[in-house]
Amino acid sequence: MRNTMRRTILIVSALILFGSIVQAQQEQSVEFDPAFVHTVYFWLHNPENRADRSAFEHSLKTLLETSEYTKTNYVGTPPKAIREVVDDSFTYCLLVTFESEEAQEAYQVEAAHLKFIKDAGHLWKKVVVYDALAIAN
Repeated sequence: MRNTMRRTILIVSALILFGSIVQAQQEQSVEFDPAFVHTVYFWLHNPENRADRSAFEHSLKTLLETSEYTKTNYVGTPPKAIREVVDDSFTYCLLVTFESEEAQEAYQVEAAHLKFIKDAGHLWKKVVVYDALAIAN
């Protein structure tokens, strides 16, 4: 009974979190800019800790609202993987695009990005980044 209640609370919390992320993404009407795609996967130390998730999301939201360089902003969480080739071990996925490689380089030393790392860096145990440049047609 107690486990069922915990599971229910966890599911409801996850749905509320997902809803707020979706709403924030829908409010952004920026077209996808494929010039430079920067995808970051985060594994939190305590992914089930609501306070840690809230602190991480707040820092991430602040970064995305204050960065001078990011264009497209997408934040997601993994669905339960049903295929062996899908990695659902991460806690959050961030996808941002930049108008150029130079803009992405400027973002790396931008005050908003450095503040995000300072404020939220203690919350994650692992970060993996995949950068990609668009293929010229």
